[in-house]
Amino acid sequence: MKKIVSLATAAAFVCLALAGCSAEKGGSVATDGSTSMSTVIGALGEAFEADTGITVTYNPTGSGTGIQAVLEKRCDIGLSSRALKDEEKEAGLEETVLAYDGIAVIVNTENPVSDLDMETIAKIYKGEITNWKDVGGADAEIVLIGRESGSGTRDGFESITGTEGECKYRQELTATGDVIATVASNPNAIGYASLASVEDTVKALSVDGVKPGEATVKDGTYAIQRPFVLVTRKGEALSESAQKFFDYATSEEAVSIISGAGVVAAQ
Repeated sequence: MKKIVSLATAAAFVCLALAGCSAEKGGSVATDGSTSMSTVIGALGEAFEADTGITVTYNPTGSGTGIQAVLEKRCDIGLSSRALKDEEKEAGLEETVLAYDGIAVIVNTENPVSDLDMETIAKIYKGEITNWKDVGGADAEIVLIGRESGSGTRDGFESITGTEGECKYRQELTATGDVIATVASNPNAIGYASLASVEDTVKALSVDGVKPGEATVKDGTYAIQRPFVLVTRKGEALSESAQKFFDYATSEEAVSIISGAGVVAAQ
């Protein structure tokens, strides 16, 4: 599912991110926000720069921080892996859905469990089911891994599963990659992560018998999914470079690139 970005390109994006969120004049676009959107923004930025020579920087700070960065005019375009809240819209922000992404419920590859229904997932995260043997696994404590407060992935997962404010996390991590790595290293762990970022180091569970994938996200049969959103300031024009990137990212031309990054284009 995940598009493999060259080491050179990835290194370049990291170096650019260190420069911060402020856009430079003359041929650059500053983006800030969701760590779950790193693959799709990296792919779009690479293709856009090759076509135009305009640099796209990416600061992986999390959805909440990216939204705040746009509000405070510290970047051109914010990246959020959740829809904007009413109060954020009232503060002068607007959203454009770029794509839809599944939130995969992941376990260690050694775990024999392959499917859970939504009710069971909620009970596990609320601490009502605490041992894997109760859901077809080994006799071992379930270790709950999740994202930090303000994460778009966490917001999406908890709102869809009905577990807001009730999850009994053992660890709350600040990046998608950290969740995946932690679950990969612990045979008793369960976590959730952007489907676009999941590789074979962990196992993505079916939910209510439906496997997560591009087709099931697109047709809506995979229930745990959320939007990838571009956040801008309502009524304020983007810079010329930022507008060109925005138009490119939301064009028909970008659909194949978005799909190649493992998510479903909104167009």
